[in-house]
Amino acid sequence: MTDIVKETSEALSPASPTPPAALAARVRTLAPTMTRSMQRVAEAVAADPAGCAGLTVTGLAEHTGTSEATVVRTARLLGYPGYRDLRLALAGLAAHQESGRAPAVTATISVDDPLADVVAKLAHDERQTLADTAATLDVHQLGAAVTALAGAGRVDVYGIGASGLVGQDLAQKLLRIGLIAHAHHDPHLAVTNAVQLRPGDVAIAITDSGSTFDVIEPLRVAFEHGATTIAMTGRPDGHVTQYADHVLTTSAARESELRPAAMSSRTSQLLVVDCLFIGVAQRTYDRAGPALAATYEALAHRRPTRTPSR
Repeated sequence: MTDIVKETSEALSPASPTPPAALAARVRTLAPTMTRSMQRVAEAVAADPAGCAGLTVTGLAEHTGTSEATVVRTARLLGYPGYRDLRLALAGLAAHQESGRAPAVTATISVDDPLADVVAKLAHDERQTLADTAATLDVHQLGAAVTALAGAGRVDVYGIGASGLVGQDLAQKLLRIGLIAHAHHDPHLAVTNAVQLRPGDVAIAITDSGSTFDVIEPLRVAFEHGATTIAMTGRPDGHVTQYADHVLTTSAARESELRPAAMSSRTSQLLVVDCLFIGVAQRTYDRAGPALAATYEALAHRRPTRTPSR
């Protein structure tokens, strides 16, 4: 297990520091999972990137009431080798915000909000969630996942609850371009099917928290049987990544009483699903194009035809 965790940590370490455009998104995504002292550092750099960029590691530690070690750990969790790299990114983020392109933060949806405000707030959060996911999604990991799927003999997708609905969407998309893909939301059936996977097959676990046992267990079984494993999660440090060859990080809109994480995470998960689908369709276009056309034609008779008006 220790070796697996070590290998996973190395795989999750970014090949290059997180770009400034992705820093704010990474703070929003990871802050809820940090210790309180690390949250103070993350919240400080997100609230005032220009001011924090001018502070030394000691200065930021004093400013946030933490220690130098906490500042360095926070920088590394955000995707930077050290504090110096974080300071450079903060300077870049400050310049980006000064250009006027930084979005305003909306308030949490309240019980007595008018529907017009609810629509506006949800639309803003959806846009922000998609932008955050696009900014933090590791394209190299995505490419590796696409390559594995394009050559897969069989694909199993595991998800529970809202993530299960996303898994069904992914399986249905892959089926339409000629892949043998199945979504499993029953944990017993998921494990039973995972036992049948072999090298060349692919297993995908979808869990925003990264800790859903009923999703992790079949992925572990698939991993141990040699299948290529992929984790789609909002927690790149979550337990599910211990059994994942490739990790696709998603972002969630801000959680609230009326909109729990299980609901807000679907927007980013569906974006990653579409990225996977398009990537596989591109790689296998000679097969995917005719398969998609054939499935469309097979369903054509089920679409109602309009009766010409007289």
